[in-house]
Amino acid sequence: MTSVKRNELVDALRGWSLFGILLANLLIFQYGIFGKEEISFFNLSPVDYGGYFAIKVLIENSFMPIFTFLFGYSLILMRDRLGQRERRVKWHLFRRFLVLIGFGVLHSSFLWEGDILFLYGMMGILLLFFVNRKRKTILVWCVILFSIVTFVSYLGGGEEVPLMSEAKRTAYMNDMVNIYSSGTYQEIKNYRLNVDPMELSAGEEIAMMLFVPILLLPMMLLGMYAAHARWLDPSKLKRFWYVSVLFIPLGLLLKASLYLSKEISGVPDMSLIGGSVMAIGYIGLFGYIYCRTQGSQWMRGFESLGKLSLSNYILQTIISTTIFYGYGIGLFGKMGVVFSILFGIILFIFQVIGSTFYLKRFKQGPLEKVMRLFVYLENPFRRNQKRPMNDEIKVS
Repeated sequence: MTSVKRNELVDALRGWSLFGILLANLLIFQYGIFGKEEISFFNLSPVDYGGYFAIKVLIENSFMPIFTFLFGYSLILMRDRLGQRERRVKWHLFRRFLVLIGFGVLHSSFLWEGDILFLYGMMGILLLFFVNRKRKTILVWCVILFSIVTFVSYLGGGEEVPLMSEAKRTAYMNDMVNIYSSGTYQEIKNYRLNVDPMELSAGEEIAMMLFVPILLLPMMLLGMYAAHARWLDPSKLKRFWYVSVLFIPLGLLLKASLYLSKEISGVPDMSLIGGSVMAIGYIGLFGYIYCRTQGSQWMRGFESLGKLSLSNYILQTIISTTIFYGYGIGLFGKMGVVFSILFGIILFIFQVIGSTFYLKRFKQGPLEKVMRLFVYLENPFRRNQKRPMNDEIKVS
């Protein structure tokens, strides 16, 4: 049996993506999942508004697609590894996605409303229909779905339709700030799970639920195709550079169209597809930097953090909710965007250092061990356990 060397670039890219995801999520931690879209309510300073604008254009919806891409990429690597070991591929993957759904339910119920683990688990089950398809078939479906998202993005650039009335918006924002900044854990939990400010009809809710898979599948399928084609090969230095030079400016232009369409007549809002385009550019840029600095201390740190991505993702939630919510320090809406960025940088640095030291003593993170226990029906805490399989799916 041929042993496949672990692709450390995949781990490093996953670790780096956690930084961007943290910065984007800090808007939710500090202003709420709906409040971050009503940022004028918080009367930001010009400096904080500049930071907010930078995150919206450069970070938000541009790093999560990297994880979506890596989810599909790692799925093929896992499939190949399971096949080599003559294990039941789809059954092992199905159990993995069920565990991910379980983590998502616990995360969203007891900690935070911004969970993506549940959605990743559901999408993983859907991807089982593609796991044994030829790469040409995967590419065709990827192109079709990207085309649909692009078309919807083009059509959706008209006049904005408010999701709630002005009176309900003001009342909700006042209540949210008061409860999140000074409420107890139980008060915040009850409010988060039971209060929905959006005034959507049943048809609109169903349409949104049906569109989510269409929005996520293209990057997942692109990741699966890329794994077949071995795109993330650290030796492909020029390819990474060309991809970054082409896709980052294009992604910036598409994301900026959200604001340009309001100022210039006839300019369509293509920001929906812009995040994925910029994510592809970021993958190329990080791949290029990684190839030039492979083996450096920081890249090893990114690799370590990426190997513990599930545990680090949940740790970010625990620390951030403690900082911003009333049952902790209670800085909800008070820290400001710029200081939250500095906080995110410091937290990320500690996670890089902590993950590096942790992996010198242990082989897997705590939640990764739980995942392995249920997926492989093995006890990961036994000292005579076999070494974990390379290129396992990491999600955050």
